[in-house]
Amino acid sequence: MRKIIVHEFITLDGVIQAPGSPTEDTDGGFTHGGWTVPYWHDDIGAHFGQIFADADTLLLGRKTWQTHGEAFEPNPDEDPFNGFKKFVVSSTLKSADAWRDSTIIRGNVIEEVRKLKGQPGKNIIMDGSSVLVQALIENDLVDELSLHVYPLVLGMGKRMFPDGKRVNLNLIESSALPTGVVYQRFQLT
Repeated sequence: MRKIIVHEFITLDGVIQAPGSPTEDTDGGFTHGGWTVPYWHDDIGAHFGQIFADADTLLLGRKTWQTHGEAFEPNPDEDPFNGFKKFVVSSTLKSADAWRDSTIIRGNVIEEVRKLKGQPGKNIIMDGSSVLVQALIENDLVDELSLHVYPLVLGMGKRMFPDGKRVNLNLIESSALPTGVVYQRFQLT
């Protein structure tokens, strides 16, 4: 069975909202967008390369899918997900034409994701997608976390883990970057 690997940029207090830009996601009055920018290091890109090498599918919530599609669809040669099958979970999208090789998942999302995991292929990558990631963790569908943990606390914002759900983790890799970011990979047990 394929694995679902969640990659997130995450703060010490578990926030994953708007890591790349002040305007990326201002839901809930979030004003701290772009918090990853001062901490960039080339090893972060190298970690992406490791994850992508063993994957062929991307699974995202609607907002993250739209943000990625707007960034990558106009420049397919620069799209790190070019050639990946893309699945977007949405009850509101009418079409997935905004980003090539995309399919909409509607209805019983948990059952559809279970089916997706059971199909032949390489690993499935997720990022962002706070609502979807919480639902998949709640239903024990995430196999691995690949986290870039940033040395800051924002005190507000969308978080990765659902309230009230105990999640047992097994650390399989950890390395500190010169900018203070710690890369950690965990298997969910």
